Amino acid sequence: MSSRFFRGGGDSSTESSSDEEELYTTEEEEEEEEQEEQESSELEDDDDEEESSSDDEAGPKKGAGRFLVDVASDSDDSEAELVTKVKSAKDKRFDELEAIITAIQNSQKINDWGTIANEFDKLSRQAVKLQDGSKAPKSYIKCIAELEDYMNETLAKQKVTPKKMNATNARGLNAVKQKIKKTTKEYQAQVDAFRKDGDAFMESSDEDDELPLPKSTKLKLQDAVIPEAAEDEEKGFSIVDKRGKAIPFSPESIQKHLRAIIESRGRKGTDRNEQIKIMEELNRVAETPYLKIRVLQTLISARFDLGSGGSVMPLEQWKAAEKELGALLTLLEANKDHIVIETAEEWEDDDKVPVLGPGDKYITVPGSVVSYIERLDDELTRSLQNIDPHTPEYIERLTDETSLYNTILRGLLYYETIQKDSSLDVPQESLNRIVQRRLDHIYFKPAQVVKILEENSWKQVPDEVDSAIAPRGLLGDAGKLIHSLCNYLFNKSEGIIRARAMLCQIYFLALHDEYYKARDMMLMSHLQENIPNFDVATQILYNRTLVQVGLCAFRKGLVYDAQNTLQDICGSGRQKELLAQGVMMQRFSQVSPEQERLEKQRQLPFHMHINLELLECVYLTCSMLLEIPLLAQIGSSPDIKKRVISKTYRRMLEYHERQIFTGPPENTRDHVMQASKALAAGEWKKAIHFIHNIKIWDLMPSTEDIKAMLAKQIQEEGLRTYLFTYAPFYDTLAIETLSTMFELEPAKVSAVVSKMISHEELAAALDQVTETVIFRKGVELSRLQSLALALSDKASALIETNERTLEVRTQGSANAFSRKDGRQGGQRTGGQRTGRGGARTGGTGQRQAGGTQFTGGALGAAVRG
Repeated sequence: MSSRFFRGGGDSSTESSSDEEELYTTEEEEEEEEQEEQESSELEDDDDEEESSSDDEAGPKKGAGRFLVDVASDSDDSEAELVTKVKSAKDKRFDELEAIITAIQNSQKINDWGTIANEFDKLSRQAVKLQDGSKAPKSYIKCIAELEDYMNETLAKQKVTPKKMNATNARGLNAVKQKIKKTTKEYQAQVDAFRKDGDAFMESSDEDDELPLPKSTKLKLQDAVIPEAAEDEEKGFSIVDKRGKAIPFSPESIQKHLRAIIESRGRKGTDRNEQIKIMEELNRVAETPYLKIRVLQTLISARFDLGSGGSVMPLEQWKAAEKELGALLTLLEANKDHIVIETAEEWEDDDKVPVLGPGDKYITVPGSVVSYIERLDDELTRSLQNIDPHTPEYIERLTDETSLYNTILRGLLYYETIQKDSSLDVPQESLNRIVQRRLDHIYFKPAQVVKILEENSWKQVPDEVDSAIAPRGLLGDAGKLIHSLCNYLFNKSEGIIRARAMLCQIYFLALHDEYYKARDMMLMSHLQENIPNFDVATQILYNRTLVQVGLCAFRKGLVYDAQNTLQDICGSGRQKELLAQGVMMQRFSQVSPEQERLEKQRQLPFHMHINLELLECVYLTCSMLLEIPLLAQIGSSPDIKKRVISKTYRRMLEYHERQIFTGPPENTRDHVMQASKALAAGEWKKAIHFIHNIKIWDLMPSTEDIKAMLAKQIQEEGLRTYLFTYAPFYDTLAIETLSTMFELEPAKVSAVVSKMISHEELAAALDQVTETVIFRKGVELSRLQSLALALSDKASALIETNERTLEVRTQGSANAFSRKDGRQGGQRTGGQRTGRGGARTGGTGQRQAGGTQFTGGALGAAVRG
């Protein structure tokens, strides 16, 4: 006896072999598999019937005997064995397909288009798994045709009797409408065959439409993998899909492959590297210019997908994309009847390629060359941001900017060429964007570097090709090149691009020591009023331009202008953040990961940085030359004590003065503070020594000229400081003495003293006959008198504040007016109060140390009396 679940010998061998064929299917016999499964299923059905009849005749068995079969019964009992049917993966997929079709039919009965749309997506995915070559399962084709008919009926009813559908149904109906249209087009031949004769289509076998093969010939995997070409035979392999079938690459199938790749972009689980390999193979077999253009566009976009999601694009992929973009531009230059333009319509027919018709001049392909160039530029910037700038790798990566700049130039020339034809609707914005990209690569570079970059780029352009925006003749003059590019954007663009063009030109002018032109352009642009309304990148460019103008003013010896320009950036203490050269880590700040990521994305590559140490040195030196004379002028006077030019410099100076012991200077700040201390004490030579010992000056062009300018400025400010400090101790002072003391020419000393007198900074007169300075003497105010004057001013201010508060509370009543009139009538009858810092003319008034006079307050009038 043997178990019913095990096979014996004899007649059951055929059933055993059929089960094994169901369990172990091979791709070498796919055509025979379905026939064998049908035969085995028929045998199993017969076995089931015979088994049931034999069981009924014999009666039910009990106990262990019901699981045993007599071995002796060779003919009848062997047929009564139970058969366990194991479904293949293919059968399971067909069952799932039928289940989805049933769900769609049930949803049609209740007019649930939302569910139909969802189920149709599942149906399409399942049909792809069961697709044999270009043919879909017949039940799938039948479902498509019936669903299309039902959809058309629903739409017709909506037109005849408009009935408002809910939002879910309306969205589902529209989605199904679009998907049905696309799917029907893809399987048009099968759908037409079903509509012609549905019964014949469903009964016909799959092999009817294919070429018959001899029975002795079996299609093996090697034959499917190597379908063509001798070189493929030499390799012994080709690209296969997930099912192990060879992917046929031919010019006719290129567009279908491209559409499938485009639709799968962005989906979860998509293998991007595999897509790139497929498109590289498509690019090899593409023959017509149109197909090559389409393949190159899709291939470049797929490479850019590798750098999405915050990751940096791999270097080899970037170089490949740059090379393919160059090949695309070469193809467009060679085939002038093919135009890639943003406004072109999409070609829908995947079975044929567009050709020039009668009267047509161009075949337009939808796409944007400038978008590829911008993405290539952005990926290079991201790569440079993530490389340590102090390694050779950064320098090596930076060399790719030359090839990128050549691509930008070729793209600009291409857009200029197609814009000449008025029949093409070329967006002006595209041309403006690519001009701006070219400008972004040269505005911060010295003229010599720009000249070399331009020469290398124009060498790779044919001699007969020229640009109308920036002609080839501007190679030797970087200033004219920048001016022509910016002037074009001034006339053709507006908004952010126009503002950025103006800032780029101002930056370039300031970099090349044309201060007055840069200053006038900055003032005439009025960007300082509108810059908060622009994007962050433009605000960063504005800050960089402002700093560059300040440095230019310093190189020109305009200390006051330089300090005033740099005040906003350097006085804030956030130079790194404002110039996008680093992220400031502030204490107790709550920065979200998204904000931190955006901050890092805004950072400029290292080769575009402005040296922050040099910037700080310039700012502190300018502040020293302005603040030290001012501190000497203030003395003990309360009138000017509130005036501060640089709070940052004052804090540093106060901190330095509080130190009990100060050693030799070690950094830039220490040198400037020591020089300030020496200048305040009248030791101008020592101050020059400290300033000249700062090594950062070597980074500036014409270092010796800068140091000579600084020495001259320190001599002049030392003279002013000396006069403010020691004027009360002199009656007269010879010009020659001052000239010898500060090693200045007598004419220069006379000019400095005259300027101080005219600005009412010094109470003195200049005798040109004897060449002496005659100081006006007066009664010095004691400390008590100075404090009394300060108290008087504060009391007057407090009274005025109280009266204004009372007027507001009484809301303009008659009493308030009478009080106001009475106060105005007898307020200052005891002597007119002119306020602090009033006129300092006349020799009868009293002098304060430093030449400052007090002319306000009742107590001041009493002291003068």
